[in-house]
Amino acid sequence: MKKPNYRLKNEEEIRSYLAKHKLKAQKSESGLYYLIHQKGEGIYPDQDSNITIAYIGYLSNGSIFDQSEKLEINLGDVIKGWSEGIQHFKEGGEGILLIPSHLAYGTTDYGSIPAGSVLIFDIHLLEVNSSRSF
Repeated sequence: MKKPNYRLKNEEEIRSYLAKHKLKAQKSESGLYYLIHQKGEGIYPDQDSNITIAYIGYLSNGSIFDQSEKLEINLGDVIKGWSEGIQHFKEGGEGILLIPSHLAYGTTDYGSIPAGSVLIFDIHLLEVNSSRSF
C-alpha cells in the first residue's frame, strides 16, 4: 500500500497558520519555513555543531508535544527540519521553525505526533560549540 504524500497538505497548513497568526516567514528550497525574531550575535552552527537550545514544539492546533529549557544536542542527530532550520540562526538567536512532515517524521506516528504532521518550534539558540563532544 502506497503511503500518503503530505507535502501539499502540509504547505496549505503552514500557509494557513502563518495567515491566521499574521506571520511572515521565509521558505527554503526544501519546504521549511522559518521566522527570525532575533538573529543573535554569536556564530552560526553548521550541520555537525553541538548546540544548546531552549524550545517548545507544538502542532498547528497549539497542542504542545515537547519542550526543553536547555537541550544539548548535535545537529547531526536531529530531524532534517532542525538541522537545516537552526543553521539560519546565530548563537543567541530566536525565532520559529515550521517544519513539514517530510523534514520531520514523515508518514510515521511518533509518540503523540500523528503521521504527516507539521511541527512548529519556538526556538532560542543558546550556545554553539563546534566540536562533537556530547
